[in-house]
Amino acid sequence: MSTARTLLPQEVAESLRQTASNRTGFESEYPFESRWIQVDGRTMHYIDEGSGPVLLMVHGNPTWSFAWRKLVKDLSNQYRVIAIDHLGCGFSEKPQEDVYALDQHISRLVALVECLDLNDVTLFAHDWGGAIGMGCAGRVPERFSRFVLMNTGAFRSTAIPLRIAVCRIPLLGTIGMQGLNLFSVAALKMAAEKPLSSEAKRGLIAPYNNWANRRAVREFVHDIPLKSTHRSYATLKDVEAGLAKFKNSPMLLIWGMKDWCFTPAFYTEFCERFPNAIKHPIANAGHYIFEDAYDELLNESRKFLNA
Repeated sequence: MSTARTLLPQEVAESLRQTASNRTGFESEYPFESRWIQVDGRTMHYIDEGSGPVLLMVHGNPTWSFAWRKLVKDLSNQYRVIAIDHLGCGFSEKPQEDVYALDQHISRLVALVECLDLNDVTLFAHDWGGAIGMGCAGRVPERFSRFVLMNTGAFRSTAIPLRIAVCRIPLLGTIGMQGLNLFSVAALKMAAEKPLSSEAKRGLIAPYNNWANRRAVREFVHDIPLKSTHRSYATLKDVEAGLAKFKNSPMLLIWGMKDWCFTPAFYTEFCERFPNAIKHPIANAGHYIFEDAYDELLNESRKFLNA
């Protein structure tokens, strides 16, 4: 069982505080106060804005809590909005040892939920945040009530895009992802159908500015469990089994249908698993739905939350 405790600013290492305070080029996009939690001796960063019913926002790869910035701004006047940076991501600590398996990400999110004593939680999840967030909900189902899922996965699949499969090639992939930052930089164009603003580009890649800081980006790519022998296969199988606990829970499935990564096939499977979900595909949006179709995402989320 993971142990967690919130940290006061003076308890946070100076290097982490300095990194979190350096927001050059995206200050107005991400004006939130940094908060910190220690889980099993590792320091993780999160933001906690507003008050009211809890919205927990869980990002994927290669993003961080910055991806949720617009929703945090617009929904925190009615809700308590919490957005976590996974270990190795955003402004969280970036260990160089192997601490990035799916089970570990889920355990750390569970620790956050329990440490902050969050209840009646509405989960917002994108990309890897679906497997991590739904995995967390499956372990503490009494704390979750509603779900907003977008361009994500939480079940086993053998589908993997060629451009991601190439990144898993030994040495070549490591040089590309950690050395040249090709995965994060390419996502700025490939994951969005509309050109990103300069502020969005700076913010999305700011934490991944050197070899060591890109370790988690690489690990996420290699942690995709395609075979039963993979270290995270059993964990993802458990996440998948846990989905049944929420078959009748309120759910919004909102999807960018031009996503080449979590394709419409993933959306179709979610629709089949959750036939009572509110379904809202967006034809002209890609993987970064929060950039391509933000107004529509906000409006549909508000309708769902107010229902």
